[in-house]
Amino acid sequence: MEGISPDQGSSGSGVKRSSASSGGRSRLRKEFLHRFVDSQILASNLENWFLKISEDPESDIFDVPFELVELQKFDYALEGISFQQLIRMPSAVYASTSDAVEATAYLAIEDFLHASVKGLWEAFWSEGDPLPFSVACLYNENMKFYPAERAIANGKLEGLSATAILLNNSRHPHGKWDEVLELALLRPEIGNLASESSRLPPLPIVGEALYFAIRILLSRSLSRTSFPLSSSPVFILLLDSQYGGVVKVEGDLNKLDLDVNHVYECAADWVKKHAKIAISPIDRIWNKLGNANWGDIGALQLLFATFHSLMQFAGTPKQTIEDLAADHGSRFQARRTERQLGDDARVNGQGLYRFQHQGGSLEIVEVQDESRRRRMQQPEELLKLEVGSVLWLEDSNGQKGYRINEIRTDAELVYYVATFLEVPGKALFLYVGARPSQLEPAWEDMNLWYQVQRQTKVLTVMKQKALSSKYLPQLSASGRLIHSGPCRRPDSSGNCDHPWCGTPVLVTSPVGELVADMVRSGRFGPDEAIKCCHDCLSALATAAAAAGIRHGDIRPENIIRVTSGVRHPYFILIGWGHAVLEERDRPAMNLHFSSTYALQEGKLCSASDAESLVYMLYFSSFGQVPDLDSVEGALQWRETSWSKRLIQQKLGDISAVLKAFADYVDSLCGTPYPMDYDIWLRRLRRHIREEDHGKEADTSSGT
Repeated sequence: MEGISPDQGSSGSGVKRSSASSGGRSRLRKEFLHRFVDSQILASNLENWFLKISEDPESDIFDVPFELVELQKFDYALEGISFQQLIRMPSAVYASTSDAVEATAYLAIEDFLHASVKGLWEAFWSEGDPLPFSVACLYNENMKFYPAERAIANGKLEGLSATAILLNNSRHPHGKWDEVLELALLRPEIGNLASESSRLPPLPIVGEALYFAIRILLSRSLSRTSFPLSSSPVFILLLDSQYGGVVKVEGDLNKLDLDVNHVYECAADWVKKHAKIAISPIDRIWNKLGNANWGDIGALQLLFATFHSLMQFAGTPKQTIEDLAADHGSRFQARRTERQLGDDARVNGQGLYRFQHQGGSLEIVEVQDESRRRRMQQPEELLKLEVGSVLWLEDSNGQKGYRINEIRTDAELVYYVATFLEVPGKALFLYVGARPSQLEPAWEDMNLWYQVQRQTKVLTVMKQKALSSKYLPQLSASGRLIHSGPCRRPDSSGNCDHPWCGTPVLVTSPVGELVADMVRSGRFGPDEAIKCCHDCLSALATAAAAAGIRHGDIRPENIIRVTSGVRHPYFILIGWGHAVLEERDRPAMNLHFSSTYALQEGKLCSASDAESLVYMLYFSSFGQVPDLDSVEGALQWRETSWSKRLIQQKLGDISAVLKAFADYVDSLCGTPYPMDYDIWLRRLRRHIREEDHGKEADTSSGT
């Protein structure tokens, strides 16, 4: 850690205490802060004082930072606020090393603090203005702040000691201490305090919290920005992977003795005599799946501390807690009316459910809402495609007609096999999206959006970049469905009131049989597994090398086997709706097929698609699908399977090359190292019996 060693005097006769001018006192504070660099020495100076407090059951020197009635009112105010869904999770039972656990926790805490600040800023201060705050981790060696991902990638994990909310400052990208709003300490032993119902955290934790609070107060007192020293408390959050609490420190720094030769003794004396310290109980912040319990008292205390920290920098919010909390009664009554709770007078309201008296008993009966009732009363308006139906779509080249020849499902969504009316001999896949006029959002509609609109975007990018591979689907057409009758849409981009108007349609080629159907019928053997691995890997290599596109959703339902019109059957990787085109994109989350890094971070590394391909081959070849019902369980299964080499052993029963490929993928999982596609395509090609490149491989029978 940089700075002068603790309690070391300056050259000459030493720096003496001074209470003369404000300028002299400011210089003393700078020197004091420069020498105040070790939290452990401060804790040792507080040891006797803390021991006395801890052993005295009657001692109430530490108050709680917030009264229960304050938290309740704040809870009412937050009822209508949606906090950002967290991607990175702190729970890391799957990690094989303590470093991995700690790295995951720092990333998760950074996400939690960012979501907290963003949600509070938009709700109370300004929904339209950009967020003026950022979150970064403190590196001990130079006392500077870095984004967690960058710090971990640069090998600074062991030197990280805290995570801070900072005021954005382009002139100081590594942060300034006087612009720290709030600091969070990651300490694994915090959770023990909740389970043991301990009244106080241990001295090392309290001492560290006090050390950082004094540093922030001193820095603020030296800042050119105006901070009222006696009325601006500092909030320090105490966190581990599941639990958290708040330490609030305030006091008049004018009463701090600035003897720079004894900085720790002076700081300890100020803490004992002049500091006002409040410590909250330790409560659960994250559930066992790693999701934040935003509405529970543990997270509520942290949010309230963050709210007060924001007020110190941003001033009085435009929307006060009282304003938002005042709507609690009306929101509660609306929910009460919606669910038809209470009086019989409300039985015939507009809620989704109502109570009916039948023979003296209460029964909950589902009631259709108006929009759903209208759709049921008008079945002729529903889009219904049958074998033989003709569908017309409009794209940039005009109108095109397609005849439906077959209706298929991938266990989640319906799609069609169709032929272009002008070229009736060529089969095509046809996907129909959700109707824009459908007002109620549904999970099925979101899946349709990925299947049609998002996949159209990805395939269009592939086409624009001239990606050429027979193992990739080809975009044949995309556009808007043309409905019967006159269309009264206001312009070319709008829709009329017809329920079909504007429905997106995607047409791709070629057509094949899903690997999922082959597995169910027992026709996915060793030869198919080797060929499938080669062909999918070739598709991934083309997309990743030429355009940096990663698939993100490899599973048996997204791979087809093409047999029609070809000498040698081959596999195509379809379902590119969840593909990652840029950093902000997120892959699909599948407990059985997603890579470890995708489940852990919500992102893909270079080997993630290959890892998913290994899982697909493993489950499809042996049918031993574990019962996974949580992300934690899925990650635990992966750690166990890889560490015991169960996946490699099973794939080795098919072919030595698949076993070697699984070993290679295992070595790359979660690392930034790129996949070497070429070498594995060559090795896999040697194990496929078909006349590629003018010669025939000598293993396994052809298909």
